[in-house]
Amino acid sequence: MADLPKVAYVFPGQGSQSAGMGLDLYNSYPSAKEVFDEADASLGFSLSRLCFEGPEEELTKTHNVQPAILVVSIACLKALEEATIANFPSPTFVAGHSLGEYTALVAAGVLGLADAVLLVRERGRLMYEAGLKNPGSMLAVIGLDEETVKDISVHSRTEISNVNCPGQIVISGAAQALAEANKLAKTRGARALIPLKVSGAFHSALMEPVIAEFSKIVSNVGFRPPIIPVISNVTARPLTDVDSIKKELVKQLRNCIQWQGSVEYIMHSGVTTFYEIGPGRVLSGLIRRINSELQTFNISGIEDIAQLACTENPTN
Repeated sequence: MADLPKVAYVFPGQGSQSAGMGLDLYNSYPSAKEVFDEADASLGFSLSRLCFEGPEEELTKTHNVQPAILVVSIACLKALEEATIANFPSPTFVAGHSLGEYTALVAAGVLGLADAVLLVRERGRLMYEAGLKNPGSMLAVIGLDEETVKDISVHSRTEISNVNCPGQIVISGAAQALAEANKLAKTRGARALIPLKVSGAFHSALMEPVIAEFSKIVSNVGFRPPIIPVISNVTARPLTDVDSIKKELVKQLRNCIQWQGSVEYIMHSGVTTFYEIGPGRVLSGLIRRINSELQTFNISGIEDIAQLACTENPTN
């Protein structure tokens, strides 16, 4: 039998959520139900009900939405494994966008689910607190190259916080600084400027007030070496040991997310197919903008799993 193509599993970040997510998985796959039940027990409240029923306003709070997306993504992965799809390939790499990096760590055996949901809930709480101490937000700049956006960020005293794909770069900063960046980007020909619905200037120096506390929290969590290479958000290179992973998670809180670089590293390592596992389709869109020849699949519910199960070889 011919070797299967190399694939990567990628996991979404904040912004991919919607009320009702994961309910079909919970009702259809015992392994997915176990994921939700374990998360509820670990957190001490019904995160599953919040995922299934909302309300949207409560779900989108930073300290709720981060564990919610992680849990739904892992439930998708477990359901996919339970479906035992013939010829379904194991990943050569795993990666996740911001919060999604924690999901990737669970998939790679670095973190247990119970530890991961507690860790990202604390991460969300601290990110919200940092937003109160240093108020700010994030702005997606569409249609400008990275060097132009870098120049805009220098002159507006903002920071590049996400390099998502060619022509889509996110900047973070205080409200006045973002307003100035908005004006500058318009004069430089930006196609669109989209304010993000977040509670702070994530992945920037405005997160600094909570770095020390988050570092202590991370140091008290049990990590294991990855069984699958995990691509770093900060360096766009594989994380290979526990010490580097712990440092990564702290750095990631206030440093730029190098998603385009991460996808390009995976691609140049021979991967041709990406499976986006979890709610939404954001990452698949970004990946296709990075390289239109890459193949992407979304796995967010039972219909996606059923469709893959009907395909003799999902990567063909």
